[in-house]
Amino acid sequence: MKETVLGSHLRKVPSIAVGCMRLSEKSKDEMNHFIHSALEQGAYFFDHADIYGSGMSETVFGDAFASDPSLHREDVLIQSKCGIRQGCYDLSKEHILESVDGILKRLQTDYLDLLLLHRPDALVEPEEVAAAFDVLFESGKVRHFGVSNHKPMQIALLQKYVCQPLVVNQVQFSIPVSNLVANGMEVNMETPGSIDHDGSLLDYCRLHDITLQAWSPFQMPAWKGCFLGSDEYPELNQKLHVLAEKYNVDIMTMTGFLDGINDSLVEANPIEEMEEDTPVSLKFDKALLYKNMVGAEADWLYGLPQWEKIFDEETRKALYKEQKSSTTIVKEQKIYPNDPCPCGSGKKYKKCCGRNK
Repeated sequence: MKETVLGSHLRKVPSIAVGCMRLSEKSKDEMNHFIHSALEQGAYFFDHADIYGSGMSETVFGDAFASDPSLHREDVLIQSKCGIRQGCYDLSKEHILESVDGILKRLQTDYLDLLLLHRPDALVEPEEVAAAFDVLFESGKVRHFGVSNHKPMQIALLQKYVCQPLVVNQVQFSIPVSNLVANGMEVNMETPGSIDHDGSLLDYCRLHDITLQAWSPFQMPAWKGCFLGSDEYPELNQKLHVLAEKYNVDIMTMTGFLDGINDSLVEANPIEEMEEDTPVSLKFDKALLYKNMVGAEADWLYGLPQWEKIFDEETRKALYKEQKSSTTIVKEQKIYPNDPCPCGSGKKYKKCCGRNK
């Protein structure tokens, strides 16, 4: 696999980091297969966050890795993120330190290769971030640091106080979500791409040796789903089909992706019977997608402000309640021998329906 350098000094790493957000319900055998499949492709760089599956994604990964004697910590790079709490962003020293201790415990490792601040806290006290980073670096718990979803001036503010170089900024970037590039090309034009949403982030990161990592590289804008196979991007998908044939990407690669999103689609795809020419559906059921995010305890997703434009507050609460109630285990009330029989006969339970139990 092609490799790249993080920042200006960090060792080379795979150009593709393996996202670990949707692992929380995987069994140990499934996780073992997941890890080994990645390593066989040269993808030894794993991306976590403390909020993925409310910590369970890190837990199942750590359990599988620690129980496999063929896997060695020094052979992989592990990155995680912190800073998102229920209803707010928190980059205080106390929260960062507590978060890292929890991450290390769940992953069953002594150190992280990289720690990223997941989202910018507009009211951050950069001195607290610097103090937390010093403790983590000097203790050996974190070797390198970065940010995620930060604008240039937010990075500059942190770097003014933080002694360690910030080597990564992880942002949403894909072919359809490419304003980072379009903004630099459509200069002095009255076009959508000319609007600068990110403060010349691409140029800033290149000037300061900060590597941009792309999250959700197959995602369409506004959470409309994946662009692979979407009718909204026919020319793009035709080109991808040509490339797939050129590099001999078989149907199983696409099928694996579809299997991961099938539970949130309006019309599920026939995963088990799928052939190369089988028409696929990628239209999301927004209500189902919201409930699946609730079911996965992904509060950083179902709590996104974009949902306010899709469902009003009452609807969101109803969907949340519906999902939670569907997974609630109701224990049957215990019936004792001398209790009245629930069948309504008027007899004691031991003399009626409970006679042979």
